[in-house]
Amino acid sequence: MNKATFYHAGCPVCISAEQQVLEALDKDRYQIEIVHLGENSSRISEAEQAGIKSVPALLLNGAAFHINFGAAISDLK
Repeated sequence: MNKATFYHAGCPVCISAEQQVLEALDKDRYQIEIVHLGENSSRISEAEQAGIKSVPALLLNGAAFHINFGAAISDLK
């Protein structure tokens, strides 16, 4: 199964994007994980290593897609 990880910080832009992503992705094809970096800051370095530069962002099969600019990863540290 393909993996999709959605990283966000809990801001209104992120929450809206999260809802859209959850509606759009086929749950039969993707294992979806939501990571709230504001609440789970221990995963910031993981997101950075995956190429995430800002949130909200979607990591889809190892490729980073930046959806909109809510906050820079550096602002979450």
